[in-house]
Amino acid sequence: MTQKERQVHQFTEYLLLERGLSDNTCYAYAQDIGLWKNWLASFPVKTLDQATSHDIKAFMANRKNQQYSAHSDARMIASLRSFYHYLHREGTIRQNITKDILTPRQPEKLPKSLSEADVEKLLDAPNIRSSIGLRDRCMLELLYACGLRISELTHLRSHHVNVRQGTLRILGKGQQERLVPIGSTGIKWLEQYQKQNRNINNTSTDALLFPGRKGKSLTRQAFWYRIKHYVRQANIQADVSPHSLRHAFATHLLNYGADLRVVQLLLGHKHLSTTQIYTHIANHRLTELHKKHHPRG
Repeated sequence: MTQKERQVHQFTEYLLLERGLSDNTCYAYAQDIGLWKNWLASFPVKTLDQATSHDIKAFMANRKNQQYSAHSDARMIASLRSFYHYLHREGTIRQNITKDILTPRQPEKLPKSLSEADVEKLLDAPNIRSSIGLRDRCMLELLYACGLRISELTHLRSHHVNVRQGTLRILGKGQQERLVPIGSTGIKWLEQYQKQNRNINNTSTDALLFPGRKGKSLTRQAFWYRIKHYVRQANIQADVSPHSLRHAFATHLLNYGADLRVVQLLLGHKHLSTTQIYTHIANHRLTELHKKHHPRG
């Protein structure tokens, strides 16, 4: 392993172990640093710890010419900031060269949500007469009932479920724990699923709640593939993303009058501003309803 490779490897270990970032985020940051390292390699005298803020600006200008999205550029800046903060903290460099680098402004994009009718169509799509279909129905129900991220869902273990209290214990971003209510419908599907799969009902073990093949954890990508299959099957025309049911959870709660801070806690958002974007969707929906049903709309 070269010195450059060792630096990047140690950086990803720092992200994972000290900052508690997810495997997916650590991988994305490492990929970004790899792109940066490859670009620097075109300049014979430049290394990761010899680069300057001018180099980063030139690198970002080059990305702009290649028409990377503002979102992609913003993540690249975040990756570089984290990397050079780490190098500075370790004493590898004298100063953090990213201090004066500005994050590109991103156009505000509303999360892709689903209407209540589309949610019902999606939840009804799996064939619950099969074991896989029942598992998928239960997983979809929990995504919508609890506002989970797919990675939070696939990492659930049997002891995270408390049916008596009607709650799930979720380990979210940054290793932050939260308790979320499941609701009567979610509990019904959980109990039906657990009854059919008694081997995961032993809460004294660390068994995965939704194991895939050979008892291993389903990957986030594998379950997203399942969701896309059900979207096609249900003939849902709306754009659907991996977070669509989570977005629908938040939007529908707000539509029915839930307090924004309660939704923030349920989603596990650190900052209220992250949750506030859902109010735009809720307000947009209210405007649509007003136009459709009000005589002066």
